[in-house]
Amino acid sequence: MSDSNPFDNDNDLAVQEAKPKLQKPPLYKVILLNDDFTPMDFVVEVLMDFFGMSEELATQVMLQIHTQGVGVCGTYTKDVAETKVTIVNEYSREHQHPLLCSMEVV
Repeated sequence: MSDSNPFDNDNDLAVQEAKPKLQKPPLYKVILLNDDFTPMDFVVEVLMDFFGMSEELATQVMLQIHTQGVGVCGTYTKDVAETKVTIVNEYSREHQHPLLCSMEVV
């Protein structure tokens, strides 16, 4: 009888593959900042056109921007948030409005 060591024979080893630990990508809030020149109806239009808000919700967010200085338009992955910020800022400039859109990590 021989002393058997379970580690002597590779065929006897149970190998479990390590599963990669996936993390959800960080999310970013897209925000609009208040200014004294952009018309309220333009802000509502932006919220409806670029963020898919109903007129009622867009009006509520616009009033929040107006009274509190900032309003959240939505929460997105980094690439989507960057794209929305760029599109809104370009659209605002094309229409000669100083409305500023930015993003911050959640």
